[in-house]
Amino acid sequence: MRLEKVELAAGSVLGADPALDIVSPSDAGSATKEKGITVRHGWQRHLLTFLMVFGPGLIVMEADNDAGAVSTYMQAGGQYGLHLLWLLVVLLPICYFVQEMVARLGIATGKGHAAMIYERFGKWWGHFSLFDLMLVNFLTLITEFAAISLALSALGVSPYIAVPVAALGLTLMVITGSYLRWERIVIALCLMDLTWFWLAYKVHPEWASVARNTVVPTMPAGGIASSLIFLVIAIVGTTIAPWQLFFQQSCVAEKRLRFADLKWARLDTLIGSVFTVCVAGAMMLVGNFGFQHGIVFQDPAQFAGAVLPMLGHVTRNAILLLMVNAAVLGTTAISLASAWAYGEVKGWERSLHKNLREAPGFYATYISCVGAAAAFVLVPHVPLQLVILSVQVFAGVILPSAIIFLQLLLNDRELLGERWVNRPWNNFINWTIIVVLFALSLLLAAQVMLPNLFN
Repeated sequence: MRLEKVELAAGSVLGADPALDIVSPSDAGSATKEKGITVRHGWQRHLLTFLMVFGPGLIVMEADNDAGAVSTYMQAGGQYGLHLLWLLVVLLPICYFVQEMVARLGIATGKGHAAMIYERFGKWWGHFSLFDLMLVNFLTLITEFAAISLALSALGVSPYIAVPVAALGLTLMVITGSYLRWERIVIALCLMDLTWFWLAYKVHPEWASVARNTVVPTMPAGGIASSLIFLVIAIVGTTIAPWQLFFQQSCVAEKRLRFADLKWARLDTLIGSVFTVCVAGAMMLVGNFGFQHGIVFQDPAQFAGAVLPMLGHVTRNAILLLMVNAAVLGTTAISLASAWAYGEVKGWERSLHKNLREAPGFYATYISCVGAAAAFVLVPHVPLQLVILSVQVFAGVILPSAIIFLQLLLNDRELLGERWVNRPWNNFINWTIIVVLFALSLLLAAQVMLPNLFN
């Protein structure tokens, strides 16, 4: 039996080194002298390779189901019932195609997104993209800690205890000097979102209506109104966020994936996309319970309190804890996206494989982002729910410019070569996405300047 060799990237779920080989049984003797894993069947080799690559795609997608997403999707269900479920189906391929490009670019270059923008477009555009990223990321981090404050306050924990403890925990989770340890923790947090499916079943929606509204676009009873436009843009902004481009490319570079891993990185991204959209749909179904029973709520914590008499303490506490889980996922991913991007621009050591002494600037950026956002939330009388929804809209507005940089990079033949650049069908899909996002941004601007335009 011939030797089957697969180079595994550092930081994999197997804890492998970059040169760890997967070998056939006949070569097991030599494998004991080197570092290797013996497999008997081809499917085992494929499975082990996939497990090595698995992580960035799921994390970048499910971390985007953060606190703002929980609030936005539940508001969509609470205000419009099941009428916006079809929008998630439309966004599914968009999520996949955008992040597939990111994974391909990260594998091809071995560098993060911020570094590539500086390298290919110059300092001016590099500063522009970095400023946009850092600003929207910081505002989004505020929403994450706002959700932690709201959820744990509903459970009787003071924000002045909950928020600092959460910030400390988020810091300790990252500064261990082990990418593998961080990835395992975050994947476990992602899988905790399976609880949303149980909650969706618990509220007993009309499944025939769920199926119909998922595949057939329908218009709410009030027609096109300013609140509907606002919420649609918020859904787009929370389903595809600018930080995702920077995060996944840096994460792929961190794992040192190669072109041989690309098909598995694509599968990872597809699984993450489907899982995330399904979880988002479950959140809408939970919010739809409020729509069906006339419950008006401003945030998920308020909703959880309102349904306590009907659904019980277990359901109420599950909603609140999932809200906290979503905020933790979002905070660690978004803060790392900022730290990686800023570290790339500064030329610092920037790796979760490094400890605090080896990469002080990288970790200082992460800790500063977490600490500043946590402190802001503790300022009295901050309108937290308004901030949460507004940030999603802001992300939707700046997203088109971020995707344009990505699209131009994926058409750079000098950078990627003929084999890995976008194909014509890629470009058609991507430019269509960009045009649609720009159109939504213009609708938002029109709504802000002319509030009664859609009434």
